[in-house]
Amino acid sequence: HEQLVLLGDSGVGKSCIVLRFVRGQFDPTSKVTIGASFLSQTIALQDSTTVKFEIWDTAGQERYAALAPLYYRGAAVGVIVYDITSPESFNKAQYWVKELQKHGSPDIVLALVGNKADLHESREVTTQDGIDYAEKNGMFFIETSAKTADNINHLFQIKC
Repeated sequence: HEQLVLLGDSGVGKSCIVLRFVRGQFDPTSKVTIGASFLSQTIALQDSTTVKFEIWDTAGQERYAALAPLYYRGAAVGVIVYDITSPESFNKAQYWVKELQKHGSPDIVLALVGNKADLHESREVTTQDGIDYAEKNGMFFIETSAKTADNINHLFQIKC
């Protein structure tokens, strides 16, 4: 079992990433998450072992920020998501990275995810900015699109 928590600003696509991974679906009308939602998914790795992910998808809205430690305290993996079209969400992602470095498990694996990569014509956060920040903080970095499914499964293989 790998407990995984997704953190990031409201509207960056955390729930869409999880639904794409767990159910293979994309819902453009996805509603705001209240508190947190829990899903689990078992995946087969190349060496034919399996990993069961227990995924906490947390609410991005400010009023739920105080609840986040309940979900990330025991997590083995922290996935911090931002929207490549939103510099504000990239700043918020950096806040979550600092939170996890301070209060998460000392051996937590962190991944920085630039989501909505299909919206490249509206991009405001460069790929290089994401790479640089991730490298500076010892994190994995990947850009995904929950809409097109690009890199979604790859994201969940990073830890393995």
